[in-house]
Amino acid sequence: MITFLGLIVTILVIIAIARIVRILELTAYLSGENSERITEKNNNLQGTLNLVFLFVGMIFIVFTTWRYSRFILPVSASKHGVQIDNLMNVNYVLIFTVFFITQILLFVFAFKYRHNKNRRAEFIPENHKLEFVWTIIPTIVLGGMIVYGLTVWNRITNAVSNKDAQVIELYGKQFDWTARYAGKDNTLGKANFLKININNPLGVDSLDPNAKDDILVKELHLKINQPTLLSIRAQDVIHSVYMPHFRLQMNAVPGMTTQFYFVPSITTDEMRKNLNNDKFDYVLLCNKICGMAHYTMKMKVVVDDENQYAEWMNKQKSFDGTAVADNTNPIKVSAVASK
Repeated sequence: MITFLGLIVTILVIIAIARIVRILELTAYLSGENSERITEKNNNLQGTLNLVFLFVGMIFIVFTTWRYSRFILPVSASKHGVQIDNLMNVNYVLIFTVFFITQILLFVFAFKYRHNKNRRAEFIPENHKLEFVWTIIPTIVLGGMIVYGLTVWNRITNAVSNKDAQVIELYGKQFDWTARYAGKDNTLGKANFLKININNPLGVDSLDPNAKDDILVKELHLKINQPTLLSIRAQDVIHSVYMPHFRLQMNAVPGMTTQFYFVPSITTDEMRKNLNNDKFDYVLLCNKICGMAHYTMKMKVVVDDENQYAEWMNKQKSFDGTAVADNTNPIKVSAVASK
């Protein structure tokens, strides 16, 4: 009710201002004044206001950038994330440099070249040298950024050749995630959507020997400095594995398997100390709008040290219902078998 009344009041105020402006225009017309005549005083005033706007605007930009910098993600919790942060920092430096230069020139020129009856502007229909400069420089800069970005991306995505990576499947459906660990053999058992039922939500083939030691959980635990290969699937619509603190994102597409390789580098306890926040937790989110309850599709992520990880793993049960033995030794990748 209050919002509706506020809207009505706002509309009435706008109408009143419009009527007052119209009355002033009619008054000026009837009094014989030329409302279109622009004086030197007007030009000087508008030029000065441009400089004032520039000064106030720059202060506002600097202040808000500093004020809201606390909402920026903390230091990357994965090794490849450092490369992504460096790429973003280069982009920020470039963007802010161009922004400040162009805005200062824009408003200073508006002041410097304001109308003066004793000065005439020179008409220059074309300037090939100037056009060449402002075409080549942006092309070189943007081309350099594209090459740099592709180099970083290729370096990250080509790292899956590491044979010591632990294989973990992330399975998305409206509106939750399930993680499946490959077990001691580090080979995921086969899965088929035709086998999905209430007791087998991922459609894991129970007859596949590699599936017997697979571990299904609703909370993702990672071991510090352990190379990890995420095998990603979706059941219904396109989802997206998004782990912002690890600078990690990969689509989960029905009918195919995608993957992402990374190495966690900061435990949950260490990040809590860094942020001075005992309640901090890493999180896995869906970064595709996948339906009405999209915002609820998340999973807690914990990065453990070696002892914490072994303790957690020993509490789990494998797909065949047996207890999981200590799995703290390095494991080898053999295959990822999911359909």
